[in-house]
Amino acid sequence: MRALFASLAAAAAFLVAPAQPALAANPYERGPAPTNASIEASRGSFAIAQTTVARQSGFGGGTIYYPTSTTAGTFGAIAVSPGFTATQSSIAWLGPRLASQGFVVITINTLSTLDQPDSRGTQLLAALDYLTGTSSVRTRIDATRLGVMGHSMGGGGSLSAARTRPALQAAVPMTPWHGTKSWSTVRVPTMIIGAENDTVAPVSSHSEPFYTSMSSAPDKAYLEVNNATHSAPTEGGNVTVAKYALSWLKRFIDNDTRYDQFLCPAPSGSTIQEYRATCPHA
Repeated sequence: MRALFASLAAAAAFLVAPAQPALAANPYERGPAPTNASIEASRGSFAIAQTTVARQSGFGGGTIYYPTSTTAGTFGAIAVSPGFTATQSSIAWLGPRLASQGFVVITINTLSTLDQPDSRGTQLLAALDYLTGTSSVRTRIDATRLGVMGHSMGGGGSLSAARTRPALQAAVPMTPWHGTKSWSTVRVPTMIIGAENDTVAPVSSHSEPFYTSMSSAPDKAYLEVNNATHSAPTEGGNVTVAKYALSWLKRFIDNDTRYDQFLCPAPSGSTIQEYRATCPHA
C-alpha cells in the first residue's frame, strides 16, 4: 500500500510540476512578429542612435546607425554603398529604417565618387571589418551575421563583395550596374532589385542577367519594381524596395523565418512588375 501511495504522489508531483520554458527556435530573432504594416513602416520598434565615421584607409567614412538597447543581444550588421558620383546622402534613408528594425547599419562614402563597382565592393567589406573590429559599436554586432547593399555601381559592388566573401549572410544589389554579367560563383543569398524604367542600368542588360547567372546561389530573388526608374532606391526611397529588402535581410542575416510569408510564395501587386525566386528558401 505504501508503494502505491508513493507512486501516486510521484505521479501527482509530475503532473503539477511547472513547465520548463522552451528554448527560442531562433536566437537571432529581433523585434516583434512582422506584419505587412510593420515592414512598410518608415521606422521599426527599436530606438536608434547614430555616429559619424571619419575617412578610413579602406573606405571614405560614413554614418553608423544602431539600436540603443542592448537587452536583445547582438545584432547583424549591414554596409551600404552609394552609386557612381554619389555620396552616402543618396542612400542615407536606409540607415535609420533598417537600424530601427534591429540591425547595425553603416552607410558609406567611397574613397572617390568615381570608384568602379569592384572597388566599391572592397570598400563595403572594409566597412564591415571596421564595424566588427574597431568601431565604437563593435560589441553590439554579431560578426558572423553580416550583409551588403548598394545602389547602381554600389549595387554592382555588393555583388562583387558577395563573390569575394561567401561567408556573408545576405546581399541586396539595388538597380545594380556592373560590366561583369556572370556571377555564377556567388553563393551568398542575394536579392537583386531592378526597376522597370531604368535607363542607366536597364534590367535586360544588368539585373536580369545577373540574377539568371547566379547558378551557385542556394537562395536568390529578383524583384522588378513597376514603373520605377534607376533612382528608386535613393533619396526618400521606395516602400517596395524597403519592405522586400528588409524581409530578405531579416530572413537571411537573422535567419528569421517569420519573414518568409513576404517572400514565398512570390509576392505580387501593382508595385511589382516581376518577381522570381528560389522558393521555398533553404
